[in-house]
Amino acid sequence: MKPSQFSSGQNTSLILLRILIGWHFLYEGVLKLYNPAWTSKGYLLSASFLKPFFTWISGDSMITVVDTLNIVGLIAVGIGLIIGLKIRWACVGGILLLALYYLAHPPFPGLEQGPAEGSYWIVNKNLIEMAALLVLYQFPSYAAFGLERFFNRKKVEPANG
Repeated sequence: MKPSQFSSGQNTSLILLRILIGWHFLYEGVLKLYNPAWTSKGYLLSASFLKPFFTWISGDSMITVVDTLNIVGLIAVGIGLIIGLKIRWACVGGILLLALYYLAHPPFPGLEQGPAEGSYWIVNKNLIEMAALLVLYQFPSYAAFGLERFFNRKKVEPANG
């Protein structure tokens, strides 16, 4: 899709949304990477929904792998969204991570609320960010700004006449 199919304001809005979400993912990943005391174990053990699954992945044999995958996933999604490379893959990865965070502590009525920055009922910031990533997945913001634009430009060459 060509960037000209969107207005300048639409392109700018999509790119801004992509970069802001990318920054959020990258920052969270880097923060965890450089904090040797960080682990997701406490968060997972306090899960209020799908408790058997989250207890299993927080076990001693799994937690190192889970923590590493979490950090790598956060950083990879963040970099992909910021630089505009493999944006759709980054969106899918981000949606999967956010779905796991959401399902560990969903703001459902009757469930004990886990660590949260506010009071939520069904919709929280993880669900909203998932929806925003779904929107970004649908629109090729790389066509206006991103490294993927340069790779796609080389694939499409004018026909020799």
